[in-house]
Amino acid sequence: MTDTAYFCALSHEGILAVRGPDAGKFLQGQLTCNLNYLDGQRSSLGARCTPKGRMQSSFRIVPQGDDYLLAMARELVEPQRADLARFAVFSKSKLHDESAEWVRFGLCGGDGALVSLGLDLSQTADQVATAHNLIAIRLPDGRAELWVPAAEAETIQQRLAAQLAEASLEHWQLAQIRAGIGQVFGETRELFIPQMINLQALGGVSFKKGCYTGQEIVARMQYLGKLKRRLHRLAIENTDSPVPGRGMELFSPVHNSSVGEVVLAARADGVLELLAVLLEDAAADGRIFLGSIDGEPLTLLDLPYTLNPDQEIQR
Repeated sequence: MTDTAYFCALSHEGILAVRGPDAGKFLQGQLTCNLNYLDGQRSSLGARCTPKGRMQSSFRIVPQGDDYLLAMARELVEPQRADLARFAVFSKSKLHDESAEWVRFGLCGGDGALVSLGLDLSQTADQVATAHNLIAIRLPDGRAELWVPAAEAETIQQRLAAQLAEASLEHWQLAQIRAGIGQVFGETRELFIPQMINLQALGGVSFKKGCYTGQEIVARMQYLGKLKRRLHRLAIENTDSPVPGRGMELFSPVHNSSVGEVVLAARADGVLELLAVLLEDAAADGRIFLGSIDGEPLTLLDLPYTLNPDQEIQR
């Protein structure tokens, strides 16, 4: 089904809303992405880091007038709202968990369905189209997200089902893996700096915006550091194996200890694939095993993009 048109509910994520006249100014000092690039027609990936540059959350951020909506792992919404609220106390901005107020769908090959809803979405990655209280967002690999007010979700779901097959969330997550889009979940909170999941290659890190929490570490790694751990895509040869959990360790004979952690894994259409952050020397060796040195062998696969540090620092 990953090669056919479908839609699915993105039930694994929630929405953190930051609203108020100072919302943009406040978030600009908190997030890795540059909000100055965003408008009613553009969204971005991004992350919020600790002072040591470790990601507390990753998200897709969408402007809504003076306000911003951040879609992130559902279990991170309330912790991020509570933590950010401490810094927003002197700002004319308020933070709300609006997960119950939105229903989000993922669409693959669903442009016709979007048009029928009055949404003419550009093919350019990160572009946004809005109509009739609906928000559509183009993803880097051509898929799309559709954000729907909860009161209208049942009707919209019926209209989608009339045109597209309904798939499981695992199909969507497999497509995320094949697109090389990593994400922070509760199990992997504060494990990675943004470059470890290639966030800078997907436009989620700005190196020109100035200070934000963790900026010094992130910038130093980009300009001066030699990153030893990076995102890789892998397949598990035994497709009957259990889907590995996020944060599960990977091993290699190159080292006598863990060489990485699972970022995201999914099984669909008879394949089992994952994204993992791996030590580069272990990835270069190619002998990677799941869970222990005697665990399931993994095969390294290509990512659909290349890393270009010169281009990455232009944002």
